[in-house]
Amino acid sequence: MPPAMTDLLDMWAAHSPLAGQTPDQITVDFLLPTGIYIQMDVPREATIQHIKLLLWKQAQNFPLFPALGEMESHMFECVNQTAVHEELEDETRRLCDVRPFLPVLKLVTRNCGRAERLLDSKIGVLIGKGLHELDAINDQEVKDFRSKMFRISEEQMQRVQMMTWKEWLQACFSPQLEPAAGTAITDGVNDRPEVCLLVMFMVSSRHVMLFVLLTADPRKSTWLDNTMTCLTSHIVCVDMKKQHVGLLIFTVHYANTAHSQQVSLSPLIFPLQQLQTCVWDVPSPFKIVLVNASKVNAEETAKVQVRAGLFHGAELLCKPAVSSESSGRSDHTWKENTLEFDIFVNDLPRMTRLCIAIYAVMDKVKKQKKSGKKRHYPIAWVNTMVFDYKGQLKTGDIILHCWSSFPDELEEMLNPIGTIQTNPYTENATALHIHFPEYSSHPIVFPPFDKVRHFSVIARSCGHHHRNSCLFVFLIYPCVCVFTHMVLTHFLQILEKGRGGKKFYIELKEIMERDPLSQLCENEKDLIWTLRHDCRENFPQSLPKLLLSVKWSKHEDMAQLQALLQIWPKLCPRDALELLDFNYPDQYVREYAVGCLRDMSDEELLQYLLQLVQVLRYEPYYDCALTHFLLERAQGNRKIGHFLFWHLRSEIHMPAVSVQFALILEAYCRCNIPHIEVLKKQVEALSKLKSVNELIKLGTIKNARSKTKEAMLTKEAMMTCLRQSGYSETLSDLQSPLNPNVLLSGINVDKCRYMDSKMKPLWIVYNNKLLAGDNLGIIFKNGDDLRQDMLTLQILKLMDLLWKEANLDLRIVPYACLATGDRAGLIEVVSSADTIANIQLTSSNVAAAAAFNKDALLNWLKERNSGDALDRAIEEFTLSCAGYCVATYVLGIGDRHSDNIMVRSTGQLFHIDFGHILGNFKSKFGIKRERVPFILTHDFIHVIQQGKTGYTEKFGSFRQYCEEAYLILRKNGNLFITLFALMLTAGLPELTSVKDIQYLKDSLALGKTDDEALKQFRQKFDEALRESWTTKVNWMAHNVAKDNRS
Repeated sequence: MPPAMTDLLDMWAAHSPLAGQTPDQITVDFLLPTGIYIQMDVPREATIQHIKLLLWKQAQNFPLFPALGEMESHMFECVNQTAVHEELEDETRRLCDVRPFLPVLKLVTRNCGRAERLLDSKIGVLIGKGLHELDAINDQEVKDFRSKMFRISEEQMQRVQMMTWKEWLQACFSPQLEPAAGTAITDGVNDRPEVCLLVMFMVSSRHVMLFVLLTADPRKSTWLDNTMTCLTSHIVCVDMKKQHVGLLIFTVHYANTAHSQQVSLSPLIFPLQQLQTCVWDVPSPFKIVLVNASKVNAEETAKVQVRAGLFHGAELLCKPAVSSESSGRSDHTWKENTLEFDIFVNDLPRMTRLCIAIYAVMDKVKKQKKSGKKRHYPIAWVNTMVFDYKGQLKTGDIILHCWSSFPDELEEMLNPIGTIQTNPYTENATALHIHFPEYSSHPIVFPPFDKVRHFSVIARSCGHHHRNSCLFVFLIYPCVCVFTHMVLTHFLQILEKGRGGKKFYIELKEIMERDPLSQLCENEKDLIWTLRHDCRENFPQSLPKLLLSVKWSKHEDMAQLQALLQIWPKLCPRDALELLDFNYPDQYVREYAVGCLRDMSDEELLQYLLQLVQVLRYEPYYDCALTHFLLERAQGNRKIGHFLFWHLRSEIHMPAVSVQFALILEAYCRCNIPHIEVLKKQVEALSKLKSVNELIKLGTIKNARSKTKEAMLTKEAMMTCLRQSGYSETLSDLQSPLNPNVLLSGINVDKCRYMDSKMKPLWIVYNNKLLAGDNLGIIFKNGDDLRQDMLTLQILKLMDLLWKEANLDLRIVPYACLATGDRAGLIEVVSSADTIANIQLTSSNVAAAAAFNKDALLNWLKERNSGDALDRAIEEFTLSCAGYCVATYVLGIGDRHSDNIMVRSTGQLFHIDFGHILGNFKSKFGIKRERVPFILTHDFIHVIQQGKTGYTEKFGSFRQYCEEAYLILRKNGNLFITLFALMLTAGLPELTSVKDIQYLKDSLALGKTDDEALKQFRQKFDEALRESWTTKVNWMAHNVAKDNRS
């Protein structure tokens, strides 16, 4: 292996030995379409256009030059740093900014549509995934979504071009305004005369009740309620604009008669475009056929089985089906290859997902034979939807490339919460070939919403009237949605009878007040479903529990739920967030939730944007209500668009969401072309910072033996690099990714440094023109996953908001943190602040004794404040200490050493570095290093009491702040649980299952009364105070270790 060039940045740095004859040039290999190879030195900072001009002059001296043709008909192509072919359509970029993986440029013929190709190239570079990769995907759903987004983007850009400057500013940077009074909006569909006819038959053993609505204006409807004594009624066909409509023939069976009676109606005449079969008309058991499996990673002696289950969210719809055993090496087939499920096709919900696990069955070793004869070893898993994105039941063959499984028990091998995308790394992935059989000669489709809604009224009637009665509902075209909703609402109110009594109301109230983690037993689910109308009227926020009580494996119940949802009161946005959880996959439920979210202000949406992006993972189809909602709000507010972009781009490297997030990013960029250049500047700046960080890491490895030499060489190389024009220009005059309202003007190179931790984070200082010359600091991390920090800081910010809503300002410092890529991101530097460790070490000559100097912190504040300013600083310290005591206890934040707690010169205390949350405390040799619920040391109390001994009134106020803050968080416990639950599939190391969220339920004492919870918190408070000496011992050990490293 050749020696690493640890003191060099890369070949694109000015001082690299890979450069050409002069430091400002680099040797590049050019491959021409004529087969000619040319090598020459070019300026490192030259634009692609200038380099092409230089190449053209040089190529004149080589054979076949006339065959090249016009220079403008060609462009360069290279392999970029992510090992992907990149077309350099944008020729204004500099070579040092393009940074090819190797200095090789291939000249290719430019295709037509240069403007469009240039835009595609810019978008591909910006989002980190070339659009040619999306073009190459042979998936009709991807193609349809892109076509739809392309049409929307064209319409959006046309609207933007027609805007005045004032309208454009308001659209991109909309001010926070009070909502205006609602006004009726018409889209022109009512401008033409239409007749709406609704006919409803309620047939019982004695009479037929006929409801007829005939109107040309849905707002001026008239009900005709006629009671008829005949069993047969005829409706004449209505000829309306040459469109023939009518009704079907129905047969009604009566148990109390010896024969069947037939209700004959006019024949139905519809101009059908394609013959289709409704899934509700297929009473056949659902089944799949296992064709074969290849590249199965199992031992030769093992038997391989396949287990499959049908899920609706986390609910298993029926008993899983298991295949027979198969022997072999990597390729397997099964004798009994048909897996039949105990559920009929007509009962499959629209969002049914098929979850499959492949596992090995082996004999247990002797020591393990007590619990059974066989042991199951998971090999791989994969999920797929039963219906495609158009609502059509899947048929035919499909090859599923599986994901590597995780060791777990047999019952847990199915992974319903996992992605429905197959493994893109097909070369080594287990491939399972399955076949979906056909149940009809026509495509089987899930019924449209109108049919679901109308069927629900039939089901409702059967539940409200004699079991021998039946209800037929017919909607005669054309009928507008507003009218349909009005009619159904009116009719459903007629049907509602027989509510629960007071006893059931009390029981229902107790169930509805439980937290989201509480499980419902079958009796409670039945009660909720029976009293669902009481829930709608008295407990509308209980909708999630009602949804968990629906038997989704019965399409009658599902249809009734859909109709009830149409008249369900709107939830407040915070309550509606829970409906976007994985447990609620139904399309109409999620559309209802998104409808509730539309009431969010832009600031509130930004507060929850992190979760809203993560729950996109739960959406099985690209074209969904949540995607449209996020894009609409991002187009209406540049700040929302900014953070939507970064939340999506930071995870585009993840194979499970790579295509989905790339599609959304492409749609956003096409609708916001002016924003592309702004974001592009930020992406290029982060690329430069990553290069500098890699330089430092390589330099420290080479000079690891001499720490002094290491520091000198690496810092010198860092300074040299940042002063290069290619770096200084890219890193200057850009909007901060942490906050687009902040302009980062120019780097103050002399104050920049790197931090002495494993990943060598960069401490970058900017001059800020907008803050009277004050410096702004940001920390760039490369190699650390900041998403857990980002989540914790978001929750801290939310806590601060909730406290302020209750008129309690605890002076929290939720500094900005943003993940920008694969284990990379930025952190805001809080000005005029220092760590507790540094404050203690500067006050003592002995590191071991520094942690026990209780006067150090108070003296540090006195040095920076005097008189009234000191009183304000101590009050700031008291309030902020109370806030962080409660917050760190509730969130279970661990690893609280003295370098993870900081204090500002103004007195505000705040915590940093949230690598351990939800009670995952550090331990050594099996012993927990942290034994206290939260950090409350005697030097903190010394500051709170202004240096006085004994517990004073100040300490009593501090304790009161803590208790009040805790009770406020308890009132919003369900919201915190929901926000963490929405992050379960994000892949955070300490948030992987519902068990992790259980810590929140325990710390907030949900399920207990306020008095019981307050008693628990007071016990924890006393414990933290009593055991604070253990914290001081840990801090002492940390200070000593830090002193030895320095």
